[in-house]
Amino acid sequence: QVHMVESGGGSVQAGGSLRLSCAASGYTYSSALMAWFRQAPGKEREAVAAIYTGSGITLYYYADSVKDRFAISPDNAKNTVYLEMNSLKPEDTAMYYCAAGRSGIWYNEDNYFYWGQGTQVTVSS
Repeated sequence: QVHMVESGGGSVQAGGSLRLSCAASGYTYSSALMAWFRQAPGKEREAVAAIYTGSGITLYYYADSVKDRFAISPDNAKNTVYLEMNSLKPEDTAMYYCAAGRSGIWYNEDNYFYWGQGTQVTVSS
């Protein structure tokens, strides 16, 4: 059974930083697509960042809105994926979810099989 547990959310002022963690127990495959999505109140869920590992390669994907501010990174030994968020803006306020899949278009939710419960990030101006 796969469990995805996010942590690290909180409230920060604009310009601050947070690091989110996603511990994925029971999910080990030769290729994997791990991602962070977010959903703000009244808005659709959107993809933020993803990392694909497989066939000896690692690929990173970022939404334009977070490029150069956020960084996704894995800790394979801990089956954990991190999202380092810097220069946070009020528009980054959302519930952040991690998701696990095998492959496919990184921003397409249909490619992810497992989801966490989410962790709230609130950025004040």
